[in-house]
Amino acid sequence: MTESNAGANAKPNTPKQTAPKQANRPQNESDDSTVLSDSTVLSDSTVLSDKTRLSDETVLSDATQLGSRPHAAPKKAETDHRTGKPALPQRPKPAAKKVAIPSKTKTTPSQPQPKQSPAVASAAKPAATPARQTKDQARPKSVSHATANAAVLPTPDADVAHFDQVFNTIVSNISQVIIGKETTIRQCVAALVAGGHVLLEDNPGTGKTQLARGLANSIETPFKRIQFTPDLLPSDVVGVTFYDQKSGEFTFRQGPIFAATVLADEINRASPKTQSALLEVMEEQKVTVDGVTYPVPQPFIVIATQNPIEQLGTYKLPEAQLDRFLIKTSLGDPGHEASLKILHEANVRDRADTVEAVADADDVLRLREIAQTVRADEAIEEYVVRLVEATRHNDQVMVGASMRGALALIRLARVWAAADGRGYVVPDDVKDLATVVLAHRIILTAEATFAGQTAKSVIESILDDVVAPTIGA
Repeated sequence: MTESNAGANAKPNTPKQTAPKQANRPQNESDDSTVLSDSTVLSDSTVLSDKTRLSDETVLSDATQLGSRPHAAPKKAETDHRTGKPALPQRPKPAAKKVAIPSKTKTTPSQPQPKQSPAVASAAKPAATPARQTKDQARPKSVSHATANAAVLPTPDADVAHFDQVFNTIVSNISQVIIGKETTIRQCVAALVAGGHVLLEDNPGTGKTQLARGLANSIETPFKRIQFTPDLLPSDVVGVTFYDQKSGEFTFRQGPIFAATVLADEINRASPKTQSALLEVMEEQKVTVDGVTYPVPQPFIVIATQNPIEQLGTYKLPEAQLDRFLIKTSLGDPGHEASLKILHEANVRDRADTVEAVADADDVLRLREIAQTVRADEAIEEYVVRLVEATRHNDQVMVGASMRGALALIRLARVWAAADGRGYVVPDDVKDLATVVLAHRIILTAEATFAGQTAKSVIESILDDVVAPTIGA
């Protein structure tokens, strides 16, 4: 009875001597052929064998290590002789060649992943294939290429030098057409760059049309010529809407105003109604016909010519129309040497057709952008305002210049400065342009007109009276 009881008492000790099969390997070590599913999450102490396959979304912690030991049969679990239980697995010593897999590690907001330095992050990357190494090695090259591009970006001085070169190239090209009138040519090219319009007023035969055509042919842009006559209608200028029987729809046929450079030859011979058709397009760079608005090409400039007011068969331009022109200038008669040179080249029938384009629309728009960056000091702006205000308080002036004239003067002065190779405006720039910008914007009193005064002489007297600021060059 005692032995049976003893045997019964010894029976529970039997499982302690025989370890379960599951204890043949450490619980944290996976078999060589183990395949981890997408949702498997491994702890810090997990050790994977060499042939363990990981799926794309397996999440490994920072301390997870891959074994690099040769493939061997799994070891039997050792038994602790004191307790009879399976001994806890010992963490294997790291091999000499071990690489931690960088993360697709998922982190939560409560446990943010610590940032690593570039050197640590580079060491933590897995052994890369040759192609991957080539890509990584090429990364510094792209950075140096970007740095090189930043180093060669044009400086403001380089922009002004580019402006000076292109501007003078256009002026030299037009000088082949108009001889001995470089100042007037520079004024017209400056108006083109500034985005304004030019009114050329002079007697017949002085070269007004030749200058306009020479400027148009020097720029590779669409060019149209409108010969203004008393019977010209506004629809002949801006276009007309007509019914197309083939398509059964109304179609807009563009007029000659839809060109980048428009020559309005003898504009004062057209009726005021036709002249007023240019008001919208000259100011807003668009045309509205039958309630539909159409933009015009850029850069857009109207070069108008007219005979002096005292000539018969002409219509005086309305004041609103005159105010749309950025400058009003004239050529005048050529000097003695210029006249001889013109006679020597008399075999050339049409010199305007002999010149070729030396710039395009993009070049002009680029010059316009550069001119906008030219600095005008506050003293220069105050000087311009004082000149405009002086036209309003002069006893010989009935109607002075408006703020449109002040804006036109400062805008053209920036172009004039850049054409002279400077990135800033000086008072001489304003003085050189004040007459051609402001003279046609003022109306003299009857007494001044009877006394023989002209708008040009009044502006010149105002320039003498208003003190210019002193700015170092």
